[in-house]
Amino acid sequence: MSPSPRSSLAPGVFFGRQQPPVPEHGGRLPVALTFPAPRRLALSTLGWQAVFRLLSRAPILAVERAFLDSEEEPPRACDSGRPLSQFPVLAVSLNVEEELRSLAVLLRLAGIPQRRADRPDWPLVLVGGPLAFLNPAPLLPAADLVFVGEAEAGLPGLLEEMAGLALTGAAKQDVLAALARRPGVLVPGATPMPARRAVDLGPSPALPAPAASSFVSPETEFRDMFLLEVNRGCPHGCRFCAAGYLYRPPRQAELATLQAQVEEAQPAKVGLVGTALTDWPDLLPFLHWLHDRQVKFSLSSLRADRLTPELLAFLRRTGARSLTLALEGPSRRLRQAAGKRLDEAAMLGALEEAARLQYNHVKLYFIAGWPGETKADLDELAPFLADLKAALDRGRGKRKAGVERVTLSASCLVPKPWTPFQWAPMASEEALNASQARFRAAVKPLKGFSAKTESPFAARLQGLLARGGEDVWDLACAAARPGVTWRRALQEWDGDPAAILDRERGQDEPFPWECVDIGVSRAHLWEEWEKYRQGAASPICPAGKSGADTPCGPCTRCGVGEWLGGQGG
Repeated sequence: MSPSPRSSLAPGVFFGRQQPPVPEHGGRLPVALTFPAPRRLALSTLGWQAVFRLLSRAPILAVERAFLDSEEEPPRACDSGRPLSQFPVLAVSLNVEEELRSLAVLLRLAGIPQRRADRPDWPLVLVGGPLAFLNPAPLLPAADLVFVGEAEAGLPGLLEEMAGLALTGAAKQDVLAALARRPGVLVPGATPMPARRAVDLGPSPALPAPAASSFVSPETEFRDMFLLEVNRGCPHGCRFCAAGYLYRPPRQAELATLQAQVEEAQPAKVGLVGTALTDWPDLLPFLHWLHDRQVKFSLSSLRADRLTPELLAFLRRTGARSLTLALEGPSRRLRQAAGKRLDEAAMLGALEEAARLQYNHVKLYFIAGWPGETKADLDELAPFLADLKAALDRGRGKRKAGVERVTLSASCLVPKPWTPFQWAPMASEEALNASQARFRAAVKPLKGFSAKTESPFAARLQGLLARGGEDVWDLACAAARPGVTWRRALQEWDGDPAAILDRERGQDEPFPWECVDIGVSRAHLWEEWEKYRQGAASPICPAGKSGADTPCGPCTRCGVGEWLGGQGG
């Protein structure tokens, strides 16, 4: 396929199957920017693409892309074909816990020792991405350096300094020692603990550099779509959601910045990415602006309480046929305790309006296995779904067309680090199976409704990897052997999953992930855990409110404001 003519208008954005130029290695530090999964997933991941854009601009770096498209062949840079073993630096992005195994597979296939202790010389393995500051402990036996935080807040400068040292012939250990005290850097054994998270803050509360796609391709999960970051973090503070705590303070993009990115890229389709899209006050003006330019758009999950008739009507008029809402808890009690501020009447009204506007598919997301979940909570789901169906029927009226399908998906709650649930035990596989069986039973009688449920084993595995310490790396390496499944690796592992998953933690018990400091105080998280158990609400984060004049507004509740002041940010 020939390159799209649009590409000449958007330096750094590659359309169709167009490939970036292969950089010359002479006089530069070769860096394999690696996503340990098939390329279609990498090209659908906004954070990894944003890092490629940042690093490929540095003249001292020769950045090439690498993926894990096969678990049988040695991995190579996808554009030049160079083996990964020839790169002095592997910069690996990890987004979800199961990618610990993928990293171990990648290193094994590349012939690179899986433990840093066995790599005294180059290559240097640098790990970043959300997993690196959710819980880097399982990575510490493998990584020479972990970048803790947001790439825009120092990753390019880190690699440029690394290149300057390496190109003068400095030994790997000397390079690591020189970098160990940089902001956002965790060098095992050299960085004073805890390592501080790097945060991208500008002179105003707005998100200074919203992430945008580097690749717009038919090979991705979001076919031919230019992804744009609308907001980072979330002000609502739902007690189960790590993103709401890891990315504080919440920040929103400025309308003019996103318009400039679209004008530069000239895409046919735009996908808006964010944890709280409907909190952005410029959402509808931006959608009108895109529509006026004949640019198609897609939105991720929306908050039901912000679905105004005007927004619903505009989305439908511009081609939207499906609606995605996250409801989370099966009962009002659990939703309130989790911090999910859901007005059931407003949600039912929005669904009635969606049916009246002839949307044809509604997707609803629930979570099973809450701490303290009871039979009464699960029993509340069936009448709630009946009310939901009644709202859709009212909206349809006597018309033939309306919402034809309602898909309800139930995942399993994984108590994540850096949330109030970090003290909570995880529901057993037996309990999760029972909850999901009741979920499916509640959905089954409803015509046009279907249920999807997550594997409790997979969820418990995710919990183990998310909450474990350094010994979890041994488990990932065992699972990375040819023909070995996670179940078999668990049978061979010396660790104790029950100690990690099945007990409530004491208030002062240390956690493996506290080798990093994300800025949210432990006291605040404990207070929120206590409030969950009491079913008490907390106020929304003022930094996420329109008109806030500082990164954290006037609030000192979670500790991030003082923490930012302490690091001069």
